[in-house]
Amino acid sequence: MLIDFVPDGNLYPFASRWFDSSVGRVHYIDEGTGPTILFCHGAPAWSFLYRHIVKALRDRYRCIAVDYLGFGLSERPTGFGYTIAEHTSVLGELIDHLQLDGFVVMGHDWGGPIGLGAVTARADRVSGIVLGNTVFWPIEAIANRAFSMIMSSRPMQRRILEQNFLIECVLLAELKHTLTTAEADHYRAVQPTAEARRGLAATPGQIRAARPLLERLARDVPALLGHKPTLLVWGMRDMVFRPNACVPRMRAVFADLEVVELPHARHFIQEHEPDAIAAAIAKRFSQV
Repeated sequence: MLIDFVPDGNLYPFASRWFDSSVGRVHYIDEGTGPTILFCHGAPAWSFLYRHIVKALRDRYRCIAVDYLGFGLSERPTGFGYTIAEHTSVLGELIDHLQLDGFVVMGHDWGGPIGLGAVTARADRVSGIVLGNTVFWPIEAIANRAFSMIMSSRPMQRRILEQNFLIECVLLAELKHTLTTAEADHYRAVQPTAEARRGLAATPGQIRAARPLLERLARDVPALLGHKPTLLVWGMRDMVFRPNACVPRMRAVFADLEVVELPHARHFIQEHEPDAIAAAIAKRFSQV
């Protein structure tokens, strides 16, 4: 199924583009010209999360932001498992389809493992990395694993599917003082029914189930990408990926790393501090 929703052109002033992957139709935007930046969202968001950053950078960069299958305007294909490994594979197909080379990849939340997972196999084509409030190693924190177990329980799965819990009580609960009503409705509108939310419902369980992929990334990212110019933009009030636990590990992996702390931002940094993130990207990768 595809989502019957047309974004407001004032809020999301981008042309929709489509890629027929091996398992379903993928929606993405491709704006501007110049060095390419590939933006990878997390759950429960979609490419709308990057709208301010894309608008700020598209006069100097080619900005590509993708919706994973099950998210945003992309298809909800029958038989798709919505695992992080599957999303990674589809993103790799899109990278190859667009023949991206010499590009920067940005990942946030699950977009970190998905983006990095896709580019470890294409490391020679990557010129830089941006990471924000994400990890690429097995998630051991008790709070995160408890969240995974609770959200995977039958009662909470029902709330995710029937009441849109992850949008209403996770994303919008954090951003209630940041978004306008129309902006909030753009997050709701792309997850309109229980059937459309199957991809959302699968993501909490991946905190535990994606361990094999995360173990591989914990080995491959330092070996294959650890020398790439890297920018870390981190919401310092994030309770999901706490800076004291995550930032030092990032520093240990990337030899050429710049860190920009966003002191007032929580998890969804693109909504809290889009201008600061866009400026940091432009400064870090001005010579790409």
